[in-house]
Amino acid sequence: MDFMYYILTITLMLVASPFLLLRCLISSDFREDFRARLNGAKALPKLKESLWIHACSVGEVRLAKTLITVLKEQGEKRPIVVSTFTPTGHAFAIKENLPNVFRLPIDIPLWLNPVFGQIEPSQLILIEAELWPCLLRQCKKRKIPVLQINGRITEKSLKSYRKFNKFFLWMTEGVTLFSMRSQVDAERLLKLGIPEEKIKVTGNIKFDTLPTGSVEEQSVPFDPNSFLIVFGSTRPGDEGPVMEACLKLKKEFPNIIGVIAPRHMQRIREVEDLIREFKVEYTLFSKMMEGDGASQQGSLILLDKMGVLNSFYSNAKLAYVGGGFNPRFGGQNILEPAAFGVPVLFGIHMNNFEEEATLLKESGGGIQLQKEEELYSQLKHFLLSPEDRQKAGQAASQTVHQHRGAVLRSIKIIEETRHA
Repeated sequence: MDFMYYILTITLMLVASPFLLLRCLISSDFREDFRARLNGAKALPKLKESLWIHACSVGEVRLAKTLITVLKEQGEKRPIVVSTFTPTGHAFAIKENLPNVFRLPIDIPLWLNPVFGQIEPSQLILIEAELWPCLLRQCKKRKIPVLQINGRITEKSLKSYRKFNKFFLWMTEGVTLFSMRSQVDAERLLKLGIPEEKIKVTGNIKFDTLPTGSVEEQSVPFDPNSFLIVFGSTRPGDEGPVMEACLKLKKEFPNIIGVIAPRHMQRIREVEDLIREFKVEYTLFSKMMEGDGASQQGSLILLDKMGVLNSFYSNAKLAYVGGGFNPRFGGQNILEPAAFGVPVLFGIHMNNFEEEATLLKESGGGIQLQKEEELYSQLKHFLLSPEDRQKAGQAASQTVHQHRGAVLRSIKIIEETRHA
């Protein structure tokens, strides 16, 4: 099957090459992205016996950062290499000063083989759900142990893999161990035919990545009498219901300040246009930092800078996290506000964060909304009921605290499988 897969991927590359060439000519961003992917690990120093960690995007890179920090604290001596798939993940890894960062090349031997030659990995760690057929098969061929850390498999992925079950088993044949976030994820692997002895449940490292207490980077002065509500990681379709809820609440509670933080910064102008349509007074975060933030706040702040959302969560009284009203998005990280003891509201489609949603719902620290119209009523309830709000916030914080420790369990497994 290896030969068939390689022939198929090369054929697809040849078919797509005119389109790729055109995109390269038209878009400088695409051109740079494609070049970075082709170059792979060429810019790295020549390494031996490295520990290779692959993290797809920003969320996985955050987990990788925590894993690397604790690995070094535990005495890891091997040179560590971090590959990413998305440009945002790569940029974030560079920003966080992770070691030996590069973009994962196209998943065919022509571009992957030079990577193996450059870094000579002794072990490959895959963060969460990153399974690449050629990468896994090349590791099997070279007898390199492969470990999936913080593994997850959604119901949607389960259905997809079941349609091509033989392919999935062939692809994952070289995985030494699947270290899964939850028992639900482990059971889904069992349904796909993965042997029980290759599966362990170690918990979710995301609980170990979360800050607690205050955040030092907070520099915007807030009126102590104001009531801050953060609408974080919003996706298309979220901002409309948010604006409707804000307008209604502002009439009843004049001291409210809302913060909207789109998941992707390229949507800032789109969200600005929507806010103007609702005729809501707002301020860009970047503009606030240029002058007297307290006098410019108005009733809404549009967060147009990456990396500062947690500083707002740490000052919030309530939070809504977007992406949960569209099954295509599957929710966003609801643990971040919970870590600061903030009650968190989210939508019904949380397929990418189902474990987190279940834990917060069961503890009372999170409220899952069945439809967008419930956002206003639930926010109003917590505004009118300080005791309920405090109770929910404490439950959210306790949930995060109680589920820490997965990173140490994961490192133990890394050590146990490094010579598998």
